[in-house]
Amino acid sequence: MSSRIDGDKSGQVPSRVRRILRGPQPESVPGLVGTAVMIVGLLDIAAGVFPRFRYSRIHAVAEVLPVFGPFAAALAISAGVLLLLLAHGLKRRKRRAWRAAVVLLPAGAVAQFAYRNSIVGVVIAAALFALLLRHQGEFKALPDPRSRWKALTNFVLMSAGSIGLGLVIVNSHPNRVVGNPGPYEQITHVVYGLFGFEGPVDYAGKVSWTVGYSLGALGMLTALTTIYLALRPEHPAARLTADDEAKLRELLARHGGRDSLGHFALRRDKAVVFSPSGKAAVTYRVVSGVMLASGDPIGDVEAWPGAIERFMEEAKAHSWTPAVMGCSETGGEVWTRETGLDALELGDEAIVDVKDFSLSGRAMRNVRQMVKRIERNGYTTKVRRVSELTEEELEQVRGAAEAWRGTDTERGFSMALGRVGDPGDGDCFIATAHRVEEGDTSPFGDLKAVLHFVPWGTDGMSLELMRRDRAADPGMNELLIVASLEAAPALKIEKVSLNFAMFRSALARGEKIGAGPVLRMWRNLLVFLSRWFQIESLYKFNAKFRPRWEPRFVVFRTTRDLPRIGFAAMQAEGFVTLALPRLFASRRRPKPVRACAHHQVAAVPQQAEREVQAA
Repeated sequence: MSSRIDGDKSGQVPSRVRRILRGPQPESVPGLVGTAVMIVGLLDIAAGVFPRFRYSRIHAVAEVLPVFGPFAAALAISAGVLLLLLAHGLKRRKRRAWRAAVVLLPAGAVAQFAYRNSIVGVVIAAALFALLLRHQGEFKALPDPRSRWKALTNFVLMSAGSIGLGLVIVNSHPNRVVGNPGPYEQITHVVYGLFGFEGPVDYAGKVSWTVGYSLGALGMLTALTTIYLALRPEHPAARLTADDEAKLRELLARHGGRDSLGHFALRRDKAVVFSPSGKAAVTYRVVSGVMLASGDPIGDVEAWPGAIERFMEEAKAHSWTPAVMGCSETGGEVWTRETGLDALELGDEAIVDVKDFSLSGRAMRNVRQMVKRIERNGYTTKVRRVSELTEEELEQVRGAAEAWRGTDTERGFSMALGRVGDPGDGDCFIATAHRVEEGDTSPFGDLKAVLHFVPWGTDGMSLELMRRDRAADPGMNELLIVASLEAAPALKIEKVSLNFAMFRSALARGEKIGAGPVLRMWRNLLVFLSRWFQIESLYKFNAKFRPRWEPRFVVFRTTRDLPRIGFAAMQAEGFVTLALPRLFASRRRPKPVRACAHHQVAAVPQQAEREVQAA
């Protein structure tokens, strides 16, 4: 304390002032600059659009050079729109966004000064420009995976934004408009202006020049950004190579019994990073800037930290948001310990121990009665390894699984394999239900339902796909799950992982006597959301088999990342899709067969609820 007093008495600069003079911490610069650039972009747009906002003495120059004023307005609008587009990239430390901002900030400052005589705008732009140059080392992130579809997305969004902003520009000079043009004339004027032509709206004085240049600038921006995105080299998302798959299969052969989701690492639309020793790996997919891993790392637990470190380095290199979906408690502990990330319970996995399963007893009465009723109706079941099926049977199963899919979009990522009957998946299991019917015209013969399991080590299997003929009797899923559990001892299977139940503990505790008001309110919200996502019905479906519940977690960096991670996870799982309109959807039918019984409810949803009620 005495040294501090002496320092103050001796005239030294206080530490708080020194921190201000030093400027922001380097790691905080991208976020700060990104937000500031967004504000500057909005100011540039406002300067180019609204007459009162841009009024200045520089208009005297425009009287001598009539093209100067409108050109400055168009430049301000163009720079502002581009800065808005770059703001998010700067926050994510993208190098290309930095390069573009270094060019655009001076251009926007010149335009603001020329059109508004704005000293403040110049100072702000200069300060940001200096920050970008001083901390250019903070902007090293590599490009994201991308494809030509981004060009189409950009064209649609930029066109809509340009039309909206164009209408603001057209209506920002109400005292100079000749006549009283209606909405149709205004929209026509905007569309014509985007293509560089004069529209039906006329203005007094030189305002028509300003509006024309501004609309033309928006149209040019839309065209140039779309052409750039269409012609730039593609950076496709990483895929699992044959060599990577072979290494993962070796790790699964030695350590696959640790995690029931381990086999799903073999999805070929995932990328992989290995530990330096090669004894562990983390598979992931990048969705909307989020680096999503799923399940626990593959391989030796002692080597997990090395694989996790590689994962985090890759996320940092691209400025991706790291996240893990559905890891176990052990996996969550390792992730949080090694990375400083946080974990949140996501739900519970239903696991049935084969030796403890029995249809006898009052608790299994509903399932027992349903299965007996279906068997009396003439249904039979088969449970076999994929390697035991003929190619003709496999084709029949693939075709049926595709035809019986309940949604237009395939669902599944973290707990789905994405294929059936691949030559390398001979150790998977398929359970099928059959019934011979007279006059049956089904292209799949007597096949009525399919369950697909992947291996879980040497003594377990994990449910991956559930499909049924909608014309078949209710209870096909129960019938095949019971048949699989009863056939498990002969297949040397001791444990079976069923569906994943989101927020299972909240649903279970919220309906018990003595539950508090917060817990009851949370449960009521989940029940309400179940109308669309079948959260409660899937939990009830799982609970019928009296499983033990193993918690699963989501790992994340900060709480503010959770909405973004949740949206990316919904995209990866197939609940949110940027699909073509239905007019074209039938021409681009997804390839069979990708489904997930764990984290998708296409196979169970409303049918499971009806079967609960029927039982």
